[in-house]
Amino acid sequence: MAVKIFLNEDEIPRQWYNIAADLPGTMNPPLGPDGKPISPDMLAPVFPMNLIEQEMSQERWIDIPEGILDLLYRWRPSPLRRAIYLEQYLQTPAKIFYKDESVSPAGSHKPNTAVAQAWYNKEFGIKKLTTETGAGQWGCALSYACCLLKMECKVFMVRISFDQKPFRKSMMETWGGTCIASPSNETAAGRDILAKYPDTPGSLGIAISEAVEAAVTDTTGQTRYSLGSVLNHVMLHQTIIGLEAKKQLAKAGIKKVDTVIGCAGGGSNFAGIAFPFTLDKINGADIEIIPVEPASCPTLTRGPYIYDHGDVAKMTPMLPMYSLGHDFIPAPIHAGGLRYHGMSPLVSQAVAHGLMAPMAIKQLECYEAAMTFAKTEGMIIAPESSHAVAATIRKALEAKAERKERVILFNLSGHGLMDLAGYSKFMKGELKNAELSQKELDETLERSVKGNPVPAL
Repeated sequence: MAVKIFLNEDEIPRQWYNIAADLPGTMNPPLGPDGKPISPDMLAPVFPMNLIEQEMSQERWIDIPEGILDLLYRWRPSPLRRAIYLEQYLQTPAKIFYKDESVSPAGSHKPNTAVAQAWYNKEFGIKKLTTETGAGQWGCALSYACCLLKMECKVFMVRISFDQKPFRKSMMETWGGTCIASPSNETAAGRDILAKYPDTPGSLGIAISEAVEAAVTDTTGQTRYSLGSVLNHVMLHQTIIGLEAKKQLAKAGIKKVDTVIGCAGGGSNFAGIAFPFTLDKINGADIEIIPVEPASCPTLTRGPYIYDHGDVAKMTPMLPMYSLGHDFIPAPIHAGGLRYHGMSPLVSQAVAHGLMAPMAIKQLECYEAAMTFAKTEGMIIAPESSHAVAATIRKALEAKAERKERVILFNLSGHGLMDLAGYSKFMKGELKNAELSQKELDETLERSVKGNPVPAL
């Protein structure tokens, strides 16, 4: 039995898959301040037009330029691994496979879109990118991509993760990036939040506001903003994960996948593994597709499907998505990359149409799953990825109880070698579960999204 399944460089997918061409119903457009659909030119101060075209595209397959393939060859194709030793430990009849995205230079799936976005910006004549980052993986990825393409990069990192993961800043700086704790005094949005909440742990919504403001206020016109998740073109770039996985499963003799799992914050790594298989489900395949989120930030499992802003300062358009409210401040869990109030519009539409079955899991169960994975498969994984592993263990034990053979595929979004402080606290018994109370949820929804338009299905 093969434990590692590889592809050769000439087998790398040469097109991305755009699920917007196949989702049921019509796509709900982003809305401007007047409640009307935004036009491409309204996004031009924030993104280059070549990426705006991808954002709006309804084409099913989009060619990957040779220049981007040349950048991706540094770590792609990534391995597909069979979790033989986890299977043996669980005594499950299930076959468990995982796509190992930890092999990228930044240690996660994020460079798949970082190098693409940086390349398209460079082609458009942009010299500097600004962005936000939660746990730091996206900030590292974009810093790396900008280093390859000789561009400047400025990253606003959510303060709680900035404090928890100081070596992420060191990684960004090694690649020439600048990392600033958010909220900061560098932007009007940051100063406003600090005046109101001086002790805030920060949020991705705040950091996005700062990064967008920093981009659009550059009077030279040579700066644009880059987002690591949520938007359609980001989901598009990540589908190379699932497209590779399909080829590798075929090499391993697997004809049918029963369950596809990925952790879900803004949606990028989950969409990357899931969207190519969602196409099969749309066409009649019997596949269970599970986005897994923290119980403390239960966007898909408890939030409404509604139009909401992607950031606290409401500088972004209103997007049709499951949301906890744009000013929601999640609990300071160690899975910083999953602490986002909203979900990708494409993932949201798929969930709303019943193509996916979201799951929320508490922090301690996720860390327990990560420890089990480390002691069986050997890899210390990111706290974000531990959510996918926890769900995989649940499904594998279900197969054991039912005495059914199943094929489970999950995306291992990144390693946890920069997250050992969280592991240390878990082993010392210092971590606690954090859950969102119904009272807090009701208050934030009343404050943030009451009266907002509801997406059509």
